[in-house]
Formats: sequence, C-alpha cells, structure tokens
Amino acid sequence: MIRIVLADDQALLRAGLRSVLSAEEDLTVVGEASDGAQAARTAQALDADIVLMDVQMPGVDGIEGVRRLVAADVRAKVLMLTMFDLDDYVYGALQAGASGFLLKSAQPEEIVRAVREVHEGSLLFSPTVTRRLVEAYVRTRPPGEGVPQALSALTARELDVVSGIARGLSNAEIGAELFLGETTVKAHVSHILGKLGLRDRVQVVVLAYESGFVGRQT
Repeated sequence: MIRIVLADDQALLRAGLRSVLSAEEDLTVVGEASDGAQAARTAQALDADIVLMDVQMPGVDGIEGVRRLVAADVRAKVLMLTMFDLDDYVYGALQAGASGFLLKSAQPEEIVRAVREVHEGSLLFSPTVTRRLVEAYVRTRPPGEGVPQALSALTARELDVVSGIARGLSNAEIGAELFLGETTVKAHVSHILGKLGLRDRVQVVVLAYESGFVGRQT
C-alpha cells in the first residue's frame, strides 16, 4: 500500500485528490497539510511514501517543505503540484529534492499513474517536458571534450544509461536502445544513483544538464 500525504492550502483540491486516490486499492491518503512545514511534519510522523505538494502555499511554501523533508531525512518522495508545466518554481523544487511534478489540471488516471511511477523511482516526465523544463532553468556549462568530473565515477555503459535518462526514456526504452534487458538497465540505474549519491532519476537528469554532459551528447 502506497501511503500518501496531501499538501495544499485549498481544502477543496485536497478533497478532490483524496477522492481520486482513495478509489485505488493500492493507494491510501494517510494525512493532509496546508503548508510545507506541516507537510514535512506529517510525512515524517505518518511514515508516508509520497507527498503531493503544492508549489505555492502561504507561510512555508512547497519548495521549503521539500528542503525540510530532505534535511530531516524523511524517506517520502515528493511530487510537486503546479498550475503550469514551466512554472518558475518547479526547477527550484527539483533542486531542493523533489522527485517530479504534476499539473493540477491532470486527469485522475494521470494522477494515479504519476504517484505509482514516482513511488517506483521512475521518471515521471515525458521526454519533451523534461527537455523544456531543464533546458529552461539549468545554466549548463559550455560543451567540452571528455566526461564531466561529476560523472567520472561511472562506467561507459552507465554513462549511456545516464544519457537515456536525461532524454526522459524509460528503462524499457533505454534497454531497447542499448540492447539490454530491462532488469539490467534497472540494475545500472541503481548503481548510478549509489555512485553519485542521488535520490532518484530526476536528480540524474538535473546533474546531466548541470555538468554539461547533455551538451556533449547533442
């Protein structure tokens, strides 16, 4: 069962999300919060798996809420809620430690799928949205030769996998491109996260752009 905390200052939106999520057998809403501080406390107290966190809330906003979750070493992954797919605050949320973002206008089935994918550690964004988001807000270094220092601990095959992740590909799509089984790709992803000390695939995308690795590949 995936345990979820809803964080939004609008009670009506929280009620709508609760209705959608509670209808699924594998999802349960264990708590609610109206700002980022309360969300961090609630997620920690209730041992939540996922926090659906609004970006903009009065008092402590969603970005600061993510920072507090990460600082407290809370295991919950955060899925940010935003009105726009290129909200100025979204990249800041990813830098703070969020695992992805979801438009408030998303259909019920998209919300359910997003929660499950983030829980499983998959990359939520489509390739198009991933590139638009990160390219818009990351100040990449000029393209150069060789492998960036930040990724130097990775093997050549792991770098291939990083390239696929940065383009928003799923494990199955990366496997098809590299002629690898999906289980093998999943193992590579786990090794990459461990070597780089990252929480999830979203942070791999951010690092790939920040280090200039993506620029070297295109």
